[in-house]
Amino acid sequence: MARRLICAVDVGTGSARAGIFDAAGRQLGRGEHPIAMNRPSANQAEHDSEDIWRAVCRAVQSARSKSEARPDDIGAIAFDATCSLVVRGRDGRQLSVSAGGESRWDTIVWLDHRALAEADECTATGHPVLAHIGGVMSPEMQTPKLMWLKRNAPATWAAAGHFFDLADFLTWKATGTTARSQCTLTTKWTYLAHEGGWRRDFFDRVGLGDMLVRGGLPDEASAVGSAIGTVTPAAAGELGLSPSCLVSPGMIDAFAGSLGVIGAHASEAADRHLALIAGTSSCVMAFAGDARMVPGIWGPYFGTALPGLWQSEGGQSATGALLDHIIRLHGKGGEPDAQAHARIIARIAELRAREPHLAPDLHVLPDFHGNRSPFADPHATGAISGLTLDASFDGLCRLYWRTAVAIALGVRQILEHMNAHGYSIESLHVTGGHTRNPLLMELYADATGVEVAETEAEDAVLLGTAMAGAAAAGIHPDLAAACQAMRQPERRRMPNPTVRAAFDRDDAMLKAMYRHRQELSRMAEQHRG
Repeated sequence: MARRLICAVDVGTGSARAGIFDAAGRQLGRGEHPIAMNRPSANQAEHDSEDIWRAVCRAVQSARSKSEARPDDIGAIAFDATCSLVVRGRDGRQLSVSAGGESRWDTIVWLDHRALAEADECTATGHPVLAHIGGVMSPEMQTPKLMWLKRNAPATWAAAGHFFDLADFLTWKATGTTARSQCTLTTKWTYLAHEGGWRRDFFDRVGLGDMLVRGGLPDEASAVGSAIGTVTPAAAGELGLSPSCLVSPGMIDAFAGSLGVIGAHASEAADRHLALIAGTSSCVMAFAGDARMVPGIWGPYFGTALPGLWQSEGGQSATGALLDHIIRLHGKGGEPDAQAHARIIARIAELRAREPHLAPDLHVLPDFHGNRSPFADPHATGAISGLTLDASFDGLCRLYWRTAVAIALGVRQILEHMNAHGYSIESLHVTGGHTRNPLLMELYADATGVEVAETEAEDAVLLGTAMAGAAAAGIHPDLAAACQAMRQPERRRMPNPTVRAAFDRDDAMLKAMYRHRQELSRMAEQHRG
C-alpha cells in the first residue's frame, strides 16, 4: 500500500472536507470541519484564510485516522475550493478585505456580490477576454473583486504581495510555492490558456495594470494533474503527512466535481454528458473537443481539468441556499437544518399522493441571487406568483415544492440553451448535496426530460480531486487514465413521460415570468431616468 493512497481536500462555503482514496477510487476515510464566515451585509461575505487552513488540517488528520493510513502511505495531496479571493502581504501576513478592518477577514467569498458595479464596468469594455466568460463579467470572478479592493481598501492594496484563488492559497500553504493552477487562472482570472497567458491590455483598461505584479501572479500556469512540489516540513506536521508527499495544482470545486462524475466520459462523446454539481449553488459542466462559444455560459476554457479539452460552465447562483431561504422566510419554517428539509419533503410526498401536480397556480422565479445562466444577469431578482394568506405548514410545503420545480426548470433551460449552441446533452450526472434531496433528484429527470445518473461515490468532488492527485503521484500514467481507473458505478433514473406536459406548462410559465421581470425592470429604469 506504500505511496499508493491519495489525500483529497475540498473547501466549500461552510466547511473543509478531506478524503483518503486508493488507486481504484475507493474512499477509505473522510473528515470534515466547519469554517467561519463574516457577513457584514447582504451582499458581502468574508472568510479567514488561517481558519480555513486549520479546518483543512483537522479534516485531513481525521480522514487519515479513519482510513488507518500511515503518513508514508499517502503519495500526494490535492486541493479544490470555491473561487474565493485571498489577499496576503508581501511578507505573507493576512490583509483585511473587510470594511471593519480586521486583518483576519482576508478572503472575499465566491458568493460575495460587493463588486456588481465593477463587473458591469468590465462587461462594458467589450474586451475579447469576455468571449470566454459568456460575454458578461460576473461579480463572483476575481477581476471585479480586485477592482473593488483597489478602490475601497487602498491600504490593503498598497501592502499586498499575493492575490490567491483559494485553491492556490492552499497549495501555497502546503508547499511554499506561489505557482498557480491553470484551472483557477483560466476560469476566474481571465487567463487565456489557449493563447499562452494574460491579456494585459484588459487589466490596463479596468485600472488594474499593476495587478499581476502586485499579486505575485505568474506568467505561466501549472497544469492540473502535475506536481508543483512536496509538502513542507511545517505543513507536513500540521496535516499529519510525510514531507515527501507530492502536491498537485488546485482546482475550482465544480471542475473537480466534473472530473469525478464525467471525466471518464470525456474520451467518448464528451459533449453528450453534463455534470451537475449541486449544493448551496449549482454548476453545470461540459467537456468538448473544440471551443464552443455559448452566450451566458462561462468558457470555453482550455485545459482547465483535462489536457487538450475545452470546458464550459453554466450555473445557478442560489439553489440549496434558495430552499434554505424559503424555509427561513415562512412563518412555519424555522432553521433550515436537515431535519426541517426532511420533514417538509415527507409532507410533500403525502400532499402529492392526493394532488400529483401540487400547487399548479404557484410559481417561483428562482433568481434570488442573480441569474448566472443562461441570461448572465447578476442584477436579476426573484419573484413568487400565486401567494395567498395560507400561513400553514402545508402552505410552506407547497412553496418549497414549487421552488424545487423552478430550480430544476432552470437546469432544463441551461441544458436547452447549450444544445442550441452545439452540444447534444443526453445524460445529466448529478453530485453534491442535492443527491440527498429526493424531490430534486426526481425533478432533475422529469423536468429536464433527460436521463439522470447519480454516482455511487460518497463525494464525487473529493473523488475528482483525488484523480488529480493520483496523476501527480504517478499512481496512474496521466489524468485521463486516473479518471478511467477511479470512476465509480452510477445509478440511473429515466424521466417519467407522463408528467412531461405538466412541466412543459411550468416551463412556459417560468419564461413568462422572465419576460414580465424584464418589462418591470424597463419601467423602473424609465422611472429612475
